Amino acid sequence: MPPPAVRLLWLGRAPYAKLLALQESWLRRLQEPGPDAGSSSEAGALLLCEPAGPVYTSGLRGGLTPEETAQLRALGAEVRTTGRGGLATFHGPGQLLCHPVLDLRRLGLRLRTHVAALEKCAVRLCDLWGLRNARARPPPYTGVWLGERKICAIGVRCGRHITSHGLALNCCTDLTWFEHIVPCGLVGTGVTSLSKELQRHVSVDEVMSPFLEAFKETYKCTLVSKDHN
Repeated sequence: MPPPAVRLLWLGRAPYAKLLALQESWLRRLQEPGPDAGSSSEAGALLLCEPAGPVYTSGLRGGLTPEETAQLRALGAEVRTTGRGGLATFHGPGQLLCHPVLDLRRLGLRLRTHVAALEKCAVRLCDLWGLRNARARPPPYTGVWLGERKICAIGVRCGRHITSHGLALNCCTDLTWFEHIVPCGLVGTGVTSLSKELQRHVSVDEVMSPFLEAFKETYKCTLVSKDHN
């Protein structure tokens, strides 16, 4: 039996709102399938982008007061409330955003194994770059860490077996944006990036190919590229 197929949609550097709109479109497609959906071999879509501008997001557990929201907007950042798990975090240029919109039943996964698979993808990528101490940690430290420094944040949503949101991997992100919040509500921890750890510029484009290979291996799927317009 052939492995399940996942549609690959790379938006390049794009507004965060564009990623969310495409995510909603795929959620509707998977949650309200047409009459021919049963014959489809696709398990969903892997949506990827590099945010075009600074965005702070809060999750289902909140994370930002009205006063903090006003202060962040005064910095020139967008602030959004999302339906993912977790608290407040930052997205911006130099970061790889990965939103898998997947029907877990077609992949034979549960939500917990989906989150573990996302962590495994980021750990494997770090390992490829020589950062062999990258590891996942249990809640509330969900994500991928190098010691006490988080390099990859993970926050997902799942309804009717369909996932949305995903991970944010810091490649060459301006980490000073994180100084205006307590990332994910974890006091006493820090953030880092591939560029900071390797002491050289590592772009989002540079990590795309190895990340996709890690995703295919971890999820045991094929990636199919098609025009999403």
